[in-house]
Amino acid sequence: MTHLALEGVGFVYPDGTRALSEVDLTVTPGEVVAIVGQNGSGKSTLVRQLDGLLRPTEGRVLHDGVDIAGIRVAALAAKVGIVFQNPDRQIFAGRVRTEVEFGPRILGRSANEAAEAATAALAAVGLTELADANPYDLGFSRRKLLTLASVLAMGTQVVVLDEPTTGQDARGVARIQRVVEAIATAGRTVIAISHDMRFVAETFTRVVVMGAGRVLLDGSPADVFAESAWPTLASTYLEPPLAARVGARLGLGPTPTEVSLVEALVEARG
Repeated sequence: MTHLALEGVGFVYPDGTRALSEVDLTVTPGEVVAIVGQNGSGKSTLVRQLDGLLRPTEGRVLHDGVDIAGIRVAALAAKVGIVFQNPDRQIFAGRVRTEVEFGPRILGRSANEAAEAATAALAAVGLTELADANPYDLGFSRRKLLTLASVLAMGTQVVVLDEPTTGQDARGVARIQRVVEAIATAGRTVIAISHDMRFVAETFTRVVVMGAGRVLLDGSPADVFAESAWPTLASTYLEPPLAARVGARLGLGPTPTEVSLVEALVEARG
């Protein structure tokens, strides 16, 4: 499994815009990490360092202690799979199954292996019955699930999700949560960018808060959504999830269970 590390990473775009400054971050195999922050805080730039789509202008990125500066993107893609925020940036095939089989085939899997991987991935995201459909006949939420299936089929050691819940209803969010849990159970790493603080609090064991290209907070949901951290969250235009705010008022802490919330509310009503 792949151990990821960013050491003093900075990144400046060709137009002079600085997106990252002195980022130190380590992600161990099997971690489930959410990266949050306002638009422009450096989240997407950061995760694109992990598979070489962007290369740091300062510092270095390591996979298992090896600097990836000289490693080709194609080789890195076998370890780190990224599901982009906009599915239309990834979809190219005229058939759902063909789209999902493409990744495993590029990685050298046989036709049978690619087909088996695609079947499992489509089942995981609930698109089995649409295997023969044209991807562009699907709605936005299903196209998002299709790109997730495409990365799942590759079996990468690290899966990066950029705003995975965008356009999803409650059932879709629950499905993505199950997928994240399954990836983690298999010992693989999940890193997700998200503005959905409830999804983050309920799904991830570690939360990294970005602001102006720097890491502002890094800890468990209980730490990051604790009332003492609210001013830092506010500085990057984030609010803790509703459960954390209600939990703080009722003295239940930042990650109360539904049962404890209900019991406290019943008691408060007398």
